[in-house]
Amino acid sequence: MEDLKVTASGYDFKPARAAMQRYIDNNLLSGISWAVMTGRDLIDVNCVGWADKEAQTPLRTDHIFRVFSNTKLITSCAVLLLFEEGKLGLDDPIEKFIPQLGNRRVLRPGATSLDDTEPAKSSITIRQLLSHSSGLSYGFFDPGTAIYKALNERGVHNPMTTLADMVDVLAGLPLIYQPGTSWEYSLATDVLGRLVEVISGQSFDKFIKLRILDPLGMADTGFVVPEKDQGRLVAYYAGADLMEPMKPGLTRTDNSPFPGAYLRPIARLSGGGGLVSTLHDMVALVRSLLPGGPTLLKPETIAQMLTNQLPEGQWIRFATMGEQPGKAFTLAGGLIVKPTPFDHPDAAGELYWGGVAGTQWWISPKHNLAGVMMAQRQMAFVHPFSFEFKRLAYDAVKQRAEGMRASA
Repeated sequence: MEDLKVTASGYDFKPARAAMQRYIDNNLLSGISWAVMTGRDLIDVNCVGWADKEAQTPLRTDHIFRVFSNTKLITSCAVLLLFEEGKLGLDDPIEKFIPQLGNRRVLRPGATSLDDTEPAKSSITIRQLLSHSSGLSYGFFDPGTAIYKALNERGVHNPMTTLADMVDVLAGLPLIYQPGTSWEYSLATDVLGRLVEVISGQSFDKFIKLRILDPLGMADTGFVVPEKDQGRLVAYYAGADLMEPMKPGLTRTDNSPFPGAYLRPIARLSGGGGLVSTLHDMVALVRSLLPGGPTLLKPETIAQMLTNQLPEGQWIRFATMGEQPGKAFTLAGGLIVKPTPFDHPDAAGELYWGGVAGTQWWISPKHNLAGVMMAQRQMAFVHPFSFEFKRLAYDAVKQRAEGMRASA
C-alpha cells in the first residue's frame, strides 16, 4: 500500500527480521508484521510468517488483526477530543455524566467479602479512568478474589450486553481501592466508551468512525469484520504453555474470546478491547499523534498524553505479574520511566501499550521513534518477541545516527 512505503533509507533491520523469523521457525508465532518510523517517515515495513499457518497463507500488510487493548488508544483519543471541545474536564467526577457511578463504596484492605467496605473518600474522575487509577477492576487478572467472582457472575463481560448494561453492573459493586491511590488495569476504558456515548449522543462505534477512523483513513478498523473481508482476518493461536512462553507449539483458537467473535455485530462496543484493525490503520493512528504534520489532537493535548499520571514512585502492577518497577501510566498508555533489562537502555520516556494477542504500538519522543507490531498469539503482550523487536529497532536507529556522526 502506498501509505506503507518506506520513505527513509540507511537503517539496518536485517537483525530484527532474522530474529522475528526465528520465532516463526521455532513455532512460537504464526506471523508478525511491523512498521517503524522516525518522525513520520517509515524506515522499515515487513511481514514474516503466516496469516493462516495451516493454509500457509503468507502474512500481508492488509491482513486484519484482533487488536484487543490497542483499542484503548482510540478510546482515549475520543475522550480527549471531547475534552478539547470543552465538553468534559479531566478532573470532572464521573457522576456528572453517569450518575450511578457516584457515591462509591470501597473494599477495605484485605477484604474477602463484598460487604466489607468503607465509603469512598472522593469521586472517580475522568483522569483516573484514563490512567487506570479509579479503583475499578477487570475480572481477568485476579481469580479467586471476591471482586473477580462478582464481576464474572454478573456478566460484566457479556458481549451481548451494551456499555450501559455494563455500567449498571459496575454501579452495584465496590471499588477495590480508594480512587487515585493505586493502579489496576481495569474496565475503566469501557466506562470511557460509555462516557463518549452519553456526552456525544451517539453510539461509540459511530462516534469513533466519524471523528477518528474516517478522518484518518482507517477503513479496516471496527468492531466487526465485514463478510467480504473475513478472508483477511488473521488466524488466532494459543501457545503451548502459558507459563513457558518460549515452549514451541501453537494451537488454533479462532473462537476466542467467544464463538464467532468479530464476524457479526454484537451489542458490546468495548472501548477497552473490541476493535479489529490493520497495520496500515494503526500506523495512521500513531502517525496522527506525531509532530511534523496534521495531528488528531492538539499538540498541547498530546503533550498531556505523554505525562505520567501516577504519584512519584508508584508503578503499574498486574495481579499475575506483580509490580512493574520503572513503568508508569499516562492518559493513553504505559510510560517507561526507568528502562528494565528487557527494554532498550534508551527507552526512557517511551509511551507504549498493546493488546493481549501481541499487537503493540510505541512512541519515543526523545528518539523521534515510533512503531507498530501486529501478531495473534494469546498472552503475547509480554512475550519475549516484542521486547526483542523493540530493542533491535532502537539499535537500528542508534547505529544509523552514530554512522552519520562518524561520517560528518
